[in-house]
Amino acid sequence: MLQKGQKTSLSQLNQKLDFIEVGLGWDLGPGGRSYDLDVEAFLLGASGKVLGDDWFVFYNQPISPDGAVRLLQDSTTGAGPGDDEIIQVRLSRLDPRVEKLTFIVTINEAQERGYNFSNVANAYVRIVDKSSGRELVRFQLTDYYASVCSMVVGEVYRYKDEWRFNPVGNGTGDGLAGLCTRYGVNV
Repeated sequence: MLQKGQKTSLSQLNQKLDFIEVGLGWDLGPGGRSYDLDVEAFLLGASGKVLGDDWFVFYNQPISPDGAVRLLQDSTTGAGPGDDEIIQVRLSRLDPRVEKLTFIVTINEAQERGYNFSNVANAYVRIVDKSSGRELVRFQLTDYYASVCSMVVGEVYRYKDEWRFNPVGNGTGDGLAGLCTRYGVNV
């Protein structure tokens, strides 16, 4: 289990790594039973911004323009064991301009309804090698703040000739529109 900021090489765990699943899960506390959490993946270039307005994957745009990133599962309750939302990534199919995939969990309509991460518990992100079914890394989030309505959970990024994972775990008060602005999507 990784700690916040403990970067690790996915490529060293499997030198032929190509097809991964990014699984995210959480539980909702008594004050968060009506929350709908969503996962987004922003596909970023060298500038730290998306390659274009359609280079982020979320519930209304479940496939990236290059077809390499797909949102498979969208849970509206977070109930039950296992991953609540899953994004699949074919690393070899990623547009070569993509240097980083940033994975974020947002609470739908959080700012409008006063929702926040203090009502979320047991949140995690994990990377699974689809060729073997083996979990490569797991990061358990530990900080849940009342001022946070979105959480940058982790990043898969290119470093030299390998793919690496950075468990971030940083919260923000930005909703989806604010995150889109931050990462260069015109809304």
